Amino acid sequence: MECPSCSEPWLRPSNLPGRYRCVFCLHRFEIRSQCPDCHAHMTIARMSHTADLHCNACGAWMLRAI
Repeated sequence: MECPSCSEPWLRPSNLPGRYRCVFCLHRFEIRSQCPDCHAHMTIARMSHTADLHCNACGAWMLRAI
């Protein structure tokens, strides 16, 4: 998966559900249920590490830097 911070393909799920870390730039992210751009609410499938990380309505990242 591509990192929203550095755009490198090194975004990996961490050992906490809904959390991701880029192994290239070391930024940490968490998936949010509300889109930061259009504020659409979505259900989070935390079980899958290949879950869609983009908003279905506007295509923005559902990840927030932590």
